[in-house]
Amino acid sequence: MLTAEEFADRKFDLPEGGRWHELVSGELNQFDPPEVVHGNIILNLSKALAEHLTPDNPAYACFELGLVVCRDPDTVRCPPVSLFVEGERFAEMDKQVTETRPALVIEIAASNARRAEMADRIGEFHDWGVGLVWVIDPEGRCVHVAPRGHNRQVVVAAEMLWGRPLLPGFGIRVDELFADPDWWSGGNQSRQDTDESQSQS
Repeated sequence: MLTAEEFADRKFDLPEGGRWHELVSGELNQFDPPEVVHGNIILNLSKALAEHLTPDNPAYACFELGLVVCRDPDTVRCPPVSLFVEGERFAEMDKQVTETRPALVIEIAASNARRAEMADRIGEFHDWGVGLVWVIDPEGRCVHVAPRGHNRQVVVAAEMLWGRPLLPGFGIRVDELFADPDWWSGGNQSRQDTDESQSQS
């Protein structure tokens, strides 16, 4: 049985530096690494957030930060993105775990294991006091918007995902979350051009 603090101290000694590990009721839980689309989503989302979260905006995002959602025994969840909108800016950035509640938690249902437990995770975050959870679903190419105490909504690929009221002015088309990065598309095109040139010669 580990505490949240012991989990944080030992995390980097775990396989893959502790990535894909969480603490559930005091016991280590390891997930299979997600598919490539998980990384694409994080890249696209982080770029969009970086353009919006200017120095004049106190909000900031932490990636894979351990959230201590329960004590005795301790449970630490490590969602892909936690967004903070209050307090000193970047106060949580250098921490491995925190008991500070983010305003928004963003999950990615990029594996069967994650999809299977997502409803429970949403309930856990809500019970802990998180006001809003987004679940990005690569399989359905949509985003489930789950505000605490209100009905959930599904935003599909052709629609805009808006950040209000937490992030006024922030918006991104859902299908842009799943786009391959420019360097990947360019690389594929270059290989295709090379193959066509070789076949013609």
